[in-house]
Amino acid sequence: MRRLESLFRAVGRSVAVAVALGIAGCASFKPQPGPGAEPPGDYVTLTTPIIAVGDTQEHEATGYPLHDNDSALDGYIEVTQRPPEQPLFGRRIMEWALQGHPTEAWLHLGDVMDMSCRSEMDRLIKIFGAAGRPGAVLPGNHDGLLFGIYSYGILEKVLDPGAKRWNLACRKGGATQYGQGAEQEYALSKRAFIELYMATQAYGFYGGSGLEAPARKGEQNVSWRNPDPNAFLSGIEAHLVDGAHYAESFLAQRLRLPRAEGATRDVIVIGLDTNQSGALASTWETVTGRSPGSIGHIHLEQVRAVTQWVTEAARNGDIVVFAGHHNWQSHGLPTRALMGELMSNVRHPLVYLSAHTHRGFWATHRSLDQRPVLELNVSSLSDWPIAYRRISFAYDEKANRLLVRGELLPQGRRPSSTDSDLLAAWETQTCVRSGFSPEYLRRLDVALVRQQRESRGSLMNWLHEAVSTECLSCELSRYEHAQAYQNALLETLLEVGLHLGPEAAELAYVPLPSWCRNDSYRSCARALIDEQPQDLRGHVDLFRRKSQLVDLLGDNLDALTEHRAKAYMTCRAVQAAKADFDATGDDRNNNRGESKRQAEQFFRVEASVGME
Repeated sequence: MRRLESLFRAVGRSVAVAVALGIAGCASFKPQPGPGAEPPGDYVTLTTPIIAVGDTQEHEATGYPLHDNDSALDGYIEVTQRPPEQPLFGRRIMEWALQGHPTEAWLHLGDVMDMSCRSEMDRLIKIFGAAGRPGAVLPGNHDGLLFGIYSYGILEKVLDPGAKRWNLACRKGGATQYGQGAEQEYALSKRAFIELYMATQAYGFYGGSGLEAPARKGEQNVSWRNPDPNAFLSGIEAHLVDGAHYAESFLAQRLRLPRAEGATRDVIVIGLDTNQSGALASTWETVTGRSPGSIGHIHLEQVRAVTQWVTEAARNGDIVVFAGHHNWQSHGLPTRALMGELMSNVRHPLVYLSAHTHRGFWATHRSLDQRPVLELNVSSLSDWPIAYRRISFAYDEKANRLLVRGELLPQGRRPSSTDSDLLAAWETQTCVRSGFSPEYLRRLDVALVRQQRESRGSLMNWLHEAVSTECLSCELSRYEHAQAYQNALLETLLEVGLHLGPEAAELAYVPLPSWCRNDSYRSCARALIDEQPQDLRGHVDLFRRKSQLVDLLGDNLDALTEHRAKAYMTCRAVQAAKADFDATGDDRNNNRGESKRQAEQFFRVEASVGME
C-alpha cells in the first residue's frame, strides 16, 4: 500500500510541478479583443449602482502546516502563500469597500475563502452582517473544493481517506483547543458551503421569506422564490450532494437589481455556479496536471433549473445579465455550449460579469453567434491590482444597446488611469486616515514581505516528501517554515498594538493560554518568537503555541471597530499586496502586469454592447 501511495504522490505531484514550471517559463500573453470606442446613444438608466467585488480569499493561517500551502512554490508559481498582512487584515479591504457605500446592495463574484475552512467563512459572515444591507455570493473554485484547488476525488481517496489533511489544515490555532477529533468538520465541502451560505441568508435579511436552511446531510433540491417582488435576492435553485460527489452540487441565484427612478423595466442578474466539477473532471484534470478549479464547469441540470428565470424575464421585457465566478475564456467548451443555449433565449445584448483572474478587464467575445458577449471582469481584493467596481446599467431602446457603467474604485479626484493612481487613492482613503504617513507604513510592509519571501521553503524538500511516505527531515522542514510565517504574523500583531495604542485595547484583554504564565500578550509573543526548539517534537509544540496565540489575537482584530483602526488595517493589507506584486517577476504574476492590464482596458469605466 505504501508503494502505491508513493507512486501516486510521485506521479501526481511531479506532473503538477512540471506543469507549474512549464507555465512559469513558457506562458505568453495575447490581449483579448475588447469593446471599441463608445458610439453616441440615447440611454435611459435602468438601475441604481451595486458594489461588485471578487476573490477575497480569506485564509486560515494557523492550521496544520502543509507543503501544499508552503511558500516554497512561490519561487515558481504565484501565489501559494501571501504576505502575513493578508490573513490578518485582508478581510478589512472588503469591509472598507462595503461600508463605504452603505446604501448599495453588493455582489461577491466568488472565492470568498482560500482553503475553504469553516473558520474562514465564519470571519466573512461577520463582515457581511456588518455591511447592514442585502448582498449575494456566487460560489468560486475556492469555496468548497479541497484546498481551494481540486475536489476530493479518486486519487485523494487513496492517498488521504476522509480528507484528513484538509481537515487538519482548517483546524485553526494549531488544533490545541479542538482536541484530536478528526470526525469534526473544520473544512467546508461544496455542499457544506451552500448549506452555510443559505442558512446565513435565511436567518439574515431573508428571514420570513420562506427560505430555509438546507438539511445538514443527504441529497437535496431547493427551489425558492422570494415573495417580495423588490427583493435583491429573488430566487434560488440549488442541488446539494453528499459524499465523494459533493463537487457536483450547485447554487444558482436570481438577483433583481434596484430600479433607477424612471426605469421602465427590471434588470435581472442570473448568478451561475461555474464550479460543478464532478469526480471525472476532477480526477482527469488533476492527473494531467491541471487544477479543476482553474476551469469553469456548468452541468445541464443547472441550465435547466435557471431557464425558467430567463424565460420569465423575456416575457416581462426585462434585461438579463449573466454572472459567474470564472471568466468566459476559462470555461470548458461544453460549458460554453450550455451557456450559449441559455443565452439564446435572450433578445437583447449580452453581458457577463466575472472574477477569477485577479487582474480585471473588459473583453468582447463572439463565439456564440452573431451577437457579441461583453464581459466585465472584476479584479481581486487579495492580490494586486486591489480594486472593486460600482456597477449600474443603462439601455438605448431604439438602438437596442446596453451600457455597463463599471466605476473603478477607490478613486481620487478623478478616475484612476494607472496603478500609481489606484495605489494613491487607497493610501489617501486609508493610510492617511490612520494617522500614519503612507511612506512609513509602506516601509514596514515591504520589510515584512521581503522577510516572508526570503524564508520560503525549498522546492526540493517538497518534491522529496512527494516520493517518500516517511520523511522526518521533510516534517522538520515543514515546521521550520511554518514557524517563520507564524513569527511574521506575531510581529505584525505586535505592531498593531504599538501603533493603535488605546484603539487596540481589546487585544490586552484577550484571555491568554496558561503557558503564557500571566505575561502580557506582548511579552508572551516575544518569548515565542525568541524560543529556539531543538528537535521535531519541540518544533511541533512551539508551532502549536504560536498558532494558538495568533488565532486568539487575530480573531480579536475584528473587534477593532474604530474608523482609524479599520483604516490602518486596510492600508497595510493593500500595501503588502502591492509590495508582493512588485517583488514578483512579470513572467510569474499571472499576466497582472500593468501594461497587460492596460491592453485589456482595465482602467476603463464604461462600455456598451449591441446586437451586431
